[in-house]
Amino acid sequence: MERRELLAAERGTLYKEAETRVALVYPSPYRAAMSSLGYQQIYRTLHAMPGVAADRAMQDVPKTLEQDMPIGSYPLLAYSVAYELELAGVVETLDRAGIPALAADRDDRHPLVIGGGPLTFSNPAPMAPFFDVIVLGEGEELIVELLNVCRDAGFVRDRVWTALAGKPGYYLPSHGETVPPVAAVDDALLPARSVIATPNTELADMFMTEAARGCSRGCTYCVMRRSTNGGMRIVPREAIIAGIPEGTRRVGLVGAAVTDHPDITAIVRDVVARDREVGISSLRADKLTDELVRLLAKGGYRTLTVAADGASERMRRVVERSTRAEHLLRSAQFAAAHRLHTLKVYMMLGVPSETDADVDELVQLSRELAAIHPRVAYGLAPFVAKRNTPLDGSPFAGIDVVEHRLARLRDGLKAAGLAGKVEVRPTSARWAWVEYMLAQGESNAGLAVMDAHRAGGTFAAYKKAFIARGVSPTGPRARVPSSQELIALKRQRIAAT
Repeated sequence: MERRELLAAERGTLYKEAETRVALVYPSPYRAAMSSLGYQQIYRTLHAMPGVAADRAMQDVPKTLEQDMPIGSYPLLAYSVAYELELAGVVETLDRAGIPALAADRDDRHPLVIGGGPLTFSNPAPMAPFFDVIVLGEGEELIVELLNVCRDAGFVRDRVWTALAGKPGYYLPSHGETVPPVAAVDDALLPARSVIATPNTELADMFMTEAARGCSRGCTYCVMRRSTNGGMRIVPREAIIAGIPEGTRRVGLVGAAVTDHPDITAIVRDVVARDREVGISSLRADKLTDELVRLLAKGGYRTLTVAADGASERMRRVVERSTRAEHLLRSAQFAAAHRLHTLKVYMMLGVPSETDADVDELVQLSRELAAIHPRVAYGLAPFVAKRNTPLDGSPFAGIDVVEHRLARLRDGLKAAGLAGKVEVRPTSARWAWVEYMLAQGESNAGLAVMDAHRAGGTFAAYKKAFIARGVSPTGPRARVPSSQELIALKRQRIAAT
């Protein structure tokens, strides 16, 4: 869609005349960007600063929406990066704007390029080649401090780096610093709430609001294990409901473990009592009740989505997932009782120590689920080990192994007469391997993303780039280069041209 069409469909867009304008860039398409509560929260935060305005740009919206200006004309670009494969979008948007993708190739003629977002909770190292500063963790407070520092420093890199050196929450790749702990915001700033509603998103016209931040559970594969910031923080029921604007028709309750909120049933009841639709970002099968599912159905749910993550009881114990088969069967009963169209279950394949027997157990569980609910769908994703989790460093099972297990599951379902009743919706094993290489990689993995994207972005291009850049998650972890090394590299490039 054209810029004007996108803006015309929005409600809540912020317009402001300001001395300092920041380009807030999302390295994925508009539909994904405007479904990101974190992106919208930073947009709100920047606009609340005196003398500052934020203008949005996305992978498919090269000029800013609010001002129709190229991002290269701004003094500062603030990127929100959700996961590893979005680094290609960072390269694409910088290349298209005529801004050197590598921080080492930029000088004070170019904008400051700042990185942040969910990826910083796990492994920011592949981000290092592209960003002058990386804001780690929850950024609502740090982005205000950072922008004030940048303004005081006249957006001059060396001055900004000098002012930020040693401050918690800021990773300065050019200084060769170790990565500091992620930041947390004051609870008084919770909850994050969406600013703009639009039909042109994955969550069409939905007002998003946090119900909780963080997680208190201990799943060993998850970056949010027992929360990165001192435990799950609950938003009071009254604050959630009071923050929903009048006239809102669809409400999304957001968080890593929303159904662990002690008042979740009452919150959903409050929402649907006003004839609003409701959505929840994460349903825990062991927390579902008949009343909660009834309210979700009343609030517009057609698919009940839960996560099992392990193919068998043994595998769920391996990853310390509290979900058991009995919880999944009970979820199927609730979905059937309240006439929900589909029961969808998220699963991982290729978890360490998994065998064919675990997949065979999933086939047996499928028999029992299909006997309760007429339509079951599995969302299957290959396991990808993330940094800062207990399974950090675990090897990727292998593309062939994952595809073998997937074929075994499909064959088992067919043999059991379930081919029309249980649908299998897998994500690509090949791209999961690429994600794994980046998730376990260092700064050279980011350089490989740049090479692969410029070579067409195919799987073969990524394989070639990983080899050329020496990316090996099982080998010695590469050190982030120092500022002196980056300067020397830059001089070599200038001399070569």
